[in-house]
Amino acid sequence: MSIIQMKSDVNNQFLSRREMTCDFVGLGGKLLKSQAVDMITGEYDLKDKFVIPISLRNQVGRTTITGTFYVYDDESLAKKHINPAIFTRLAKQKGDDA
Repeated sequence: MSIIQMKSDVNNQFLSRREMTCDFVGLGGKLLKSQAVDMITGEYDLKDKFVIPISLRNQVGRTTITGTFYVYDDESLAKKHINPAIFTRLAKQKGDDA
């Protein structure tokens, strides 16, 4: 059984992005957004894409985390659509991890 279970995978033609919702089984309270992006990128072969973690939610009473991700082909398009505060948080996390 895989740690990552796909719940939904929608290709949003209007916004030119892929919207993915996945469950991470057994990682409740232990998963960072940057780790989740790395796991999604490796599992679904998204090496050339720009993956943005929108939310990670712990399920009450379970060790499962539900994550929502937007996958763009172009970073500039993502910056037009996504709130700049999300990019600020991601940059801050990358600074803390390094």
